[in-house]
Amino acid sequence: MAHEKHHDAESLLHRLWQECLTPKKYLPLEESINISLPHRYYDSNSSRRETKCLTLPNNNPSLFDIQEEREQALRDYKVTIEYKHLKSHAPGGVYLVPTLTDLRHFHGIIFVRRGPFTNGVFKFQLRLPRLYNDTSQHPTIHFFSPVYNPHVDFETGALDIPTAYPVWDPARHYLVTVLTFLKKIFYAKTFQDAVANPVARELQETDSAAYREKVDACVRESQRQVFQNKQDSTAVFTEEELAHRVLRDLLKQNVKDPAQISKQAILSMIDKASNV
Repeated sequence: MAHEKHHDAESLLHRLWQECLTPKKYLPLEESINISLPHRYYDSNSSRRETKCLTLPNNNPSLFDIQEEREQALRDYKVTIEYKHLKSHAPGGVYLVPTLTDLRHFHGIIFVRRGPFTNGVFKFQLRLPRLYNDTSQHPTIHFFSPVYNPHVDFETGALDIPTAYPVWDPARHYLVTVLTFLKKIFYAKTFQDAVANPVARELQETDSAAYREKVDACVRESQRQVFQNKQDSTAVFTEEELAHRVLRDLLKQNVKDPAQISKQAILSMIDKASNV
């Protein structure tokens, strides 16, 4: 009998655990759960065995949030994997740094090296929704300085991602996907599909000189704001100091192939210069 009761207790715990882990089993707090126990009990005056039904009030949300917590933990893990992937696959000239307090909040910057936006240094922030890595959970990107581009809302600085990717498919779309699109808008020559700034699109099509003037103004403004760092930004720029200029000149004089220079060689170079 003792063995049977022990087995029944284990079965009950197993059933409760399965109820917690099975998706779509959650109930409003005011409802209750009826569980038929695999528990046989003996009446003290009879050898008759009966099956009891246990009613559990749903007053402990933590039990019924286990599945959601597991799913959210998996989403968080996927975000870290995607960010790690950027180390070797990020588009050239685009950099992304996570904030210190939020796994889904990033600060980024793009250095534009050619095309109409040449020499532009555009800072932005990227946010991921809580359910990112579910279908149609688009990232959002906002630029901090004005960007006159048909793919960017000039008033809000928002990059129009949903138009480029109407359905965000986590099996096909990643952080590198949206960063590649971000870079592409600064080098594009045509904007037939752009809808975020139709005025800019029309101007680019009808009066390229006027469009170029507005683009040049944005580039200059991005350069002017490069040292204006947001309070919580992890992508911080500081103005050049004397030590930076000395080191740069030293490297220009002594380094012929930057790809071949080692850290130790640079330190030796600095040490030799400091003793002059």
